[in-house]
Amino acid sequence: MNQTKLRPDLVIKNCGQLLTVSENSTDLVGLIRNGYIGITGAKITFIGTKEAYDQQIDGTDSKVIDGSNKVVLPGFVDCHTHLAFGKSRVEEYASGLIPGGLEKLRATGVKTGMEASVDMTRLEPEELLYQESCEKVDRMIRNGTTTIEIKSGYGLDRETELKQLRVISKLKQNTKADISATFLGAHGWPREMSKERYIDFLINEMIPLVAEEKLANACDIWVDEGYYTAREAEKVLRAGIDNGLEAKIHTDCYSYISGSDLAADMGMMSGDHLNYTPESAIKKMVESKVAGVLLPGTDFSVKHPRPFDPRPMLDAGMQIALATNLNPGNWVESQFFVITLACRRHQMTVEEAIRATTLGGAVALRKNHVLGSLEVDKIADIQIWDTGNYKDVAYRHGHNFVETVIKRGQVVVGYFD
Repeated sequence: MNQTKLRPDLVIKNCGQLLTVSENSTDLVGLIRNGYIGITGAKITFIGTKEAYDQQIDGTDSKVIDGSNKVVLPGFVDCHTHLAFGKSRVEEYASGLIPGGLEKLRATGVKTGMEASVDMTRLEPEELLYQESCEKVDRMIRNGTTTIEIKSGYGLDRETELKQLRVISKLKQNTKADISATFLGAHGWPREMSKERYIDFLINEMIPLVAEEKLANACDIWVDEGYYTAREAEKVLRAGIDNGLEAKIHTDCYSYISGSDLAADMGMMSGDHLNYTPESAIKKMVESKVAGVLLPGTDFSVKHPRPFDPRPMLDAGMQIALATNLNPGNWVESQFFVITLACRRHQMTVEEAIRATTLGGAVALRKNHVLGSLEVDKIADIQIWDTGNYKDVAYRHGHNFVETVIKRGQVVVGYFD
């Protein structure tokens, strides 16, 4: 009996290196040489070899992209950003590059760090914040990123936190990327309010309001010395869960005060940073299936005294994601740069880094059932690189390899051959 052949809308043929990054890939990237992809609507309906394509596909009416001597792989999933912020801190960053430079800048009365970003974001008109955020998203798409998580956290007050979340909502509606929103009201606390009073404000006012207006799907907090304790974090994140917001955590960036243990105990989506995470906490996170989100750009930008070590996490079987942590103190929009840093400075293999920027990010957002890898019935979020060897991503520094980006089955960057 002849089987009816599939008639996809779009075909990518002769893919020099097709990286499926499927969940069961023994080589981590799921390499198929000279592979074919069929896309119908927003979803992948075929993936495999030319022989299988010829047997199963009727491409007579399909639009065709030739992937000869190209690398074809999932769109990047950037699962940790603070993209919607007001203005740049370039003077601070440039001053900090030389010994004593930052102290001289502060002596002139210029604010630095998060305090500066909070003030600038509070002052920024909502429409301008939206326009600047749109421009960042567009540049990220052109660098192969198709899914972006964005946090609030540069307001630390009702008006500005809601402003940031409204901007994120508009980005969801009006940009070509899939956007996931996180409420990070507990990024710190405002200088005009005690921490204890601010925690009450978050629990009793902000979290219920954010949930009611459906402005976020997750709640985050920073647990570190000088920030929040694990006990305080549990109170805030429990309030989030009670209001339908999933939990995630910034932790172990500059100290270990049991934030990663809390991530495991609460079964959070992810624990992020993890520079000081001990093996005992890593084991607990693995057992609880909590993803570890690692941020090479941050360690580079701040010249971190203890860069994260991914090897104990990978050896323990932790699901690892790599993300940009785009923020005004670490202006990184490109996952290509993240991969470069992860491989050279943190001794990850190219395959580990590619997997962590695609499927790993999807796992951290709990979206790996629909994106992050190229598999039948998953969303067709795909990037095509103008190189014949995927290992160039770690070798040719500072290069944007993206020739074409496909988002939900539609070409949003590039052209048809």
